[in-house]
Amino acid sequence: MDAISKRISEIGVVPVIKLNHPQQDAAPLARALCAGGVPVAEVTFRAAGAAEAIRLMSEACPEMLVGAGTVLTTDQVDQALEAGARFIVTPGLDPDIVTYCQGKGVPVFPGCTTPTEYHTARKLGLEVLKFFPAEQSGGLSKIKAMSAPFPMFKIMPTGGISLKNLKEYLSSPVVCACGGSYMVSAELIDNHKWDEITDLCRQSVAIVKEVRNG
Repeated sequence: MDAISKRISEIGVVPVIKLNHPQQDAAPLARALCAGGVPVAEVTFRAAGAAEAIRLMSEACPEMLVGAGTVLTTDQVDQALEAGARFIVTPGLDPDIVTYCQGKGVPVFPGCTTPTEYHTARKLGLEVLKFFPAEQSGGLSKIKAMSAPFPMFKIMPTGGISLKNLKEYLSSPVVCACGGSYMVSAELIDNHKWDEITDLCRQSVAIVKEVRNG
């Protein structure tokens, strides 16, 4: 596992962020996440200003690992990397995007939920996969079942993760980290509830420590 993947695994949770007003919200959001002990973020390209948000968050908190999510094209990979993204996340498995990222030397975590996708990921030399959408695709029971024929992968489930089921997911040795938007919801960001975001991050970190430290 590369250094960035290891660091994400150590943190244990990855906020999945959609920022509609990056000039206004990116910097305070980055500081709120770091204050809560979660210096990592996946900024989704579902919002038009994703590249700007990545740049502003990285500038506000240089210690953060800011990555790009919902990446659908190699052009978006270029935009993300130019903005300072440290990793790329795709909703599905696109071999062209994976090999493009590998050529750029940037970690890429593609969404995989089927044996065919896992098999293709193995051929591509990947070690960490996003399992998306997690709850809707069978949840932890399917992740565990998939690990039987594919024990070489560590999994980052995303989709339907919350404080209620975070411990259950992280308790599986197959899962290296969980992605989620519960601590960075639109309601929290749009209303500038930075203290609440920090508190949710701290609660998440406490769960990670509880699981990791027994």
